[in-house]
Amino acid sequence: MNAAPVRVVLVEDNDTFRETLELLFGLREEVQVVASVSTGDKAPPVVSDLKPDVVLMDYRMPGLNGAEATRAVLDAYPSTNVVCLTASVTTQEIREVLDAGAVACVTKDQDFDKLVATIQEAAAR
Repeated sequence: MNAAPVRVVLVEDNDTFRETLELLFGLREEVQVVASVSTGDKAPPVVSDLKPDVVLMDYRMPGLNGAEATRAVLDAYPSTNVVCLTASVTTQEIREVLDAGAVACVTKDQDFDKLVATIQEAAAR
């Protein structure tokens, strides 16, 4: 019997990248995307309603950035774990998102198996 999949909410403003992630995660038993939203301000109510294990959060988005959205998500549902996902991360951005409460930060060019492993590790915290 396999373990229950990690329930994930995707927060990504790039529609093509978000849809690609949904398709890729759909091929894996370890992860179940329960919702995806295009902006950080849409994340807190979705997370509050669905109570996912992990939120995979883009850093650079219009409106709330990843750090601001992470704070809002954790205010809405403190027991979720946030993994930041970014195209090009700076040391300052990593510090901001970790200070906001994210448990990890990975780049979008990360090997997909490693991304899945990071999500699993975040859920196990």
